[in-house]
Amino acid sequence: MKSAVSPRRFAALLVAALLAALAGGPAEAQPALRPDGLPLPRFVSLRSEEVNLRAGPGVRYPVEWVFRRRTLPVEVLAEFEQWRKIRDSGGTEGWVHQSMLSGRRYALVAGEVRTLRRQPEPGAAPVARLEPGVVGQLLECRAEWCRLDAGGFRGWLVRAEIWGVYPGEAVR
Repeated sequence: MKSAVSPRRFAALLVAALLAALAGGPAEAQPALRPDGLPLPRFVSLRSEEVNLRAGPGVRYPVEWVFRRRTLPVEVLAEFEQWRKIRDSGGTEGWVHQSMLSGRRYALVAGEVRTLRRQPEPGAAPVARLEPGVVGQLLECRAEWCRLDAGGFRGWLVRAEIWGVYPGEAVR
């Protein structure tokens, strides 16, 4: 099993992928399904407390950043062998080994302090107030609301108040 790809081969593969994407026309609003059934892009989470973000898909590429937050939601943008190119909520991108990612869904509270509500309604009773950057397990999404478990508090937030789920994406 190869642990890294040469920069020349990676560049050739990237150019080929870009040409194929351009030939296909504009990107769709929803993620496209890959042959293995997993969409690209897609949201996943970090499996470990410490995850190295590399400049390229292999251990020979330098570590540019180290994530130190298990369950942090990230978006998978591309795949190469056992490596995944990811992006965090701040826009930082890089490559991680697939073993460092989990399919379990989490979401990050975005913007400002948000009110977690008992029901998916604007006037529903508050359950908790969540600070920006709080990560909660994504339990389900319906229409414009998503249900989270954040620190043992379960409730609903408006989809636009979190990062880690696409507009209109059904989560169950």
